[in-house]
Amino acid sequence: MDRCIVLVDAGYLLGAAASLLAGEPSRSRITVDHAALIQALRERAESDTERPLLRIYWFDGAPDRVPQPEHRRLRVMPRVTVRLGALTRSDGRWAQKGVDAAMHAELTELARNRACSDVVLVTGDGDLLPGMMAAKEHGVAVHLWAVQAADGDYNQSEDLVAEADERRVLDRTWITKAVRAKELGGICAPPPVPRPEIAAILSAPLPESALAAAAERTVEEGEHMPAAAGSENGTQERVPAPKGVPTPKDLAALRAPGVQPAQHPANATLRWSSDKGWVDRPAAESPEVASMPTLAQLTTAEQRWADREEDITTVGGDPYEVGQVFARRWMERLGDQSHLQKLSGMYPRVPHRIDGELLRYAARFGLLAHKDDQIDEHDRYAIRAGFWREIDVRTAAEHAPAGE
Repeated sequence: MDRCIVLVDAGYLLGAAASLLAGEPSRSRITVDHAALIQALRERAESDTERPLLRIYWFDGAPDRVPQPEHRRLRVMPRVTVRLGALTRSDGRWAQKGVDAAMHAELTELARNRACSDVVLVTGDGDLLPGMMAAKEHGVAVHLWAVQAADGDYNQSEDLVAEADERRVLDRTWITKAVRAKELGGICAPPPVPRPEIAAILSAPLPESALAAAAERTVEEGEHMPAAAGSENGTQERVPAPKGVPTPKDLAALRAPGVQPAQHPANATLRWSSDKGWVDRPAAESPEVASMPTLAQLTTAEQRWADREEDITTVGGDPYEVGQVFARRWMERLGDQSHLQKLSGMYPRVPHRIDGELLRYAARFGLLAHKDDQIDEHDRYAIRAGFWREIDVRTAAEHAPAGE
């Protein structure tokens, strides 16, 4: 049929773009506007082949083949189909598994069924050579696109380049329409406003009991750490000792200088981004905490459906942003605004029911650590920081003098 299809190896496209714009192939070094990228691919494919687009297939890897935030946004775009292979970590590097095989299978199947007259391949993998040859034998014209190499040389298999019917290089000007390099040292979101009482807690010296507990943990963790590896010259490489990050148990025993005891009730639990040293919560929550509604209790079925649509299409999945979105929805649907003041006064402790709901919501965005079924410690900080920043913005606005 007189239509074109685009098969994109996302690992190649975005890795080569990162090399070109940021100097290294790490995708974490670039920011991608996926909607703009898909539109640019469609326009260029229809222009080059002089055929209307049937579909864009986006092939990528993901840990345990679980869709990441970018995959969730891509797969709801018109005429985009996402195919996921596995993403595995070996020797400190991530590698895709099964992506080239999936592309080969899709390419040969489309050609065999005469689903299109032209196929655009955005890849550099020589393993696709047999699939390209099979497609040509079925009468399909194969267009091979490359991303401009940072060093001016080929970043594709030479056999693949030689076998293609048509070739094109996507240059820096084209790439930068949808991809840009992140600034070094940049952050995804503004840091939360510092809270002096928490700064005082964290800067205060730990009591002797807490230091002893921390020393015990260090010894216990050291017993389970791998033995020091030998270096090439026969000397032993020293394994770094675990950092002495205070746990909730440590912090519960603290009374920082200059901080009034009333700010730290005896039964308070400081929620920390670590699963170590849990502090037992009171058997029964206080009435003001127990009466505080969760987001699920405040959300209707229609709102729940709309929330899912928003999550898929507009929420980027940055941990800080996820915390902000959750807090914004909770506050907008809160009938009794006194709950907001109660929550603000509990800082930094997020009530257990709401905190658990917040982390479960964040897990939907692929923020679970690989094979650990828990959210990375750094991401937990960011999620809760975004949550509290949004709460602070709302409460500050409500207390601002009129006219400001």
